[in-house]
Amino acid sequence: MKTLPAAAGVLAALVGLTAPVVAADTASPESAALVTKAPASASTVPFEALFLGVGGGFGSTSFNDPYLYAQGVSEISQGGVPVAVGAAGGSTDPGFGSDGRLAPIVQFGGFRHFDGSDWLWGAKFTYGYLDASSSVANLPVPQSGGYENLTDDPSTSFGGNVVVHSYETRITHQISFVPFIGRSYEKMFVYAGAGPTVSRVESNLDGVIGFAEINGQHVDVTGAPSNFSSEEWVFGGAVTVGLTYFFTPQWFVDVNYTYARTADYSGSFSTPFSSSTDGYDDVGILSGNYSGSLTTQAVAISINRAF
Repeated sequence: MKTLPAAAGVLAALVGLTAPVVAADTASPESAALVTKAPASASTVPFEALFLGVGGGFGSTSFNDPYLYAQGVSEISQGGVPVAVGAAGGSTDPGFGSDGRLAPIVQFGGFRHFDGSDWLWGAKFTYGYLDASSSVANLPVPQSGGYENLTDDPSTSFGGNVVVHSYETRITHQISFVPFIGRSYEKMFVYAGAGPTVSRVESNLDGVIGFAEINGQHVDVTGAPSNFSSEEWVFGGAVTVGLTYFFTPQWFVDVNYTYARTADYSGSFSTPFSSSTDGYDDVGILSGNYSGSLTTQAVAISINRAF
């Protein structure tokens, strides 16, 4: 009779030893799944940041709708006695081309995600030194007009040209402020925006001389060549699309394309002149005006520090 309790004790011991093993074997697939499942990775793009970056880009500048007008008004005298007054004027399209070159840039801005969203908003200032120009050499500005005799002789019409040895337009500095909307991913965000620009535009007219065709003669009416130059800040607008890639939450690269257009720039010039031909003295004013606009397109890349 003592053998039955002993057998029961041995069986209980075996059950106690095998139960944990069975439990372990039963739980092993679930445990393995928990171990091998990769944890969700955090985005490298910060929730919000300010940033400062430097870089460069290649841009093309087009000089649109150029216009140049010139005129001369004078009084003609002989021996100190006025004998005639005259005037002539006209305009031309200088036909500027385009200029493409590398340009350094600096940008400063910031961004912030919308709460609980991958979408973000931001804005940035960008400065670029474009230094792009277009010029035309030996540009004639056709003139038509006439002079009125102050004596008994009849009035006479005449033509001619104001010749500009070199006419150049240049854009140097350009600053843009672009608010943008974007969407972030694990290591990057893409964005698009639009905003105002201000650009520094220079105009240079060198070696300006007025000629008249009078009685079959080609006469230098204005004498020595004159030079004119002006600079102005011109407002405009820009559209930008781009993407960033974050190496770390503090460092990222920004690549973007920007299309910008200025409003019309304009300027005027005026200078007195005097000349003498065949005993006649000519005293007057050479004046005119010019205008146009500019379009810039650029692809830029910069390295930026977020903080």
